[in-house]
Amino acid sequence: MAHYCFDGSMTGLLSCVFRAFEFKEFAVNVTANPHAQNSLFDDFIHVASNDVHGQRVWQGLKQKVSASSLRAFYYAFLSEQEQAFQALFDFAVYVFQSQHAVDQDYGHQAVIGMAQWAKQVGREKHRMEAFVRFKKSKDGLFLSLVKPDFNVLPIISRHFQERYQDQAWLIYDEQRKYGIYYDLTQVHQIQMQAETIDPQICIGHSQAFSIELDDEEMHYDQLWKDYFQSVNIQARRNMKLHIQYVPKRYWRYMNEKAL
Repeated sequence: MAHYCFDGSMTGLLSCVFRAFEFKEFAVNVTANPHAQNSLFDDFIHVASNDVHGQRVWQGLKQKVSASSLRAFYYAFLSEQEQAFQALFDFAVYVFQSQHAVDQDYGHQAVIGMAQWAKQVGREKHRMEAFVRFKKSKDGLFLSLVKPDFNVLPIISRHFQERYQDQAWLIYDEQRKYGIYYDLTQVHQIQMQAETIDPQICIGHSQAFSIELDDEEMHYDQLWKDYFQSVNIQARRNMKLHIQYVPKRYWRYMNEKAL
């Protein structure tokens, strides 16, 4: 069995699909781990990302599957999980080898696998949109530090752009070391120059944003905590149900949890 190793990008994964059909290799294990070990009897192949090949495969998928399946494909890819990469590769091979629409064939392992990963990423997207909280810095930038399980920043930007159109904001993924920045006109995906946001965030080569909090931020923070306490009815407290809807791993984003 052949093993394809790609660079972890969507183009890289689609390039693996292109190579599989080019060399008629369909029993393939794909991985984004450059340190993966191969056995003496297996072919281990590093597949370079090729924009032309990737676009050809993507356009082919567009012609063969529905828009919802394309979205599920992208969502599953954002999980960054090896099992998801394998399911997506197998799904694409299944689609191109079939003469009829198969993207709703949930009896096939790759189809159901892609759908399950897409569902998990979609759930994380929804929770990030619900639980992200911003802190206002002295220069007017609203900053939020997040650490989602999956790489959901690309799919939450539209929500925050539509909701906070009148303020500049930055949502920074601490784990993946990049963020999405809204400059009152459009959203930019940015790579940070520093390993951590301390004490300044450098965007590009010219802009720098101090993360020193605005003088009024602490007052608003305390005001929200007081409001939360005042509306909280202790007699109706159901922590088990509360955790079900607001898992503890999201509490770090919420002002009212830092009481």
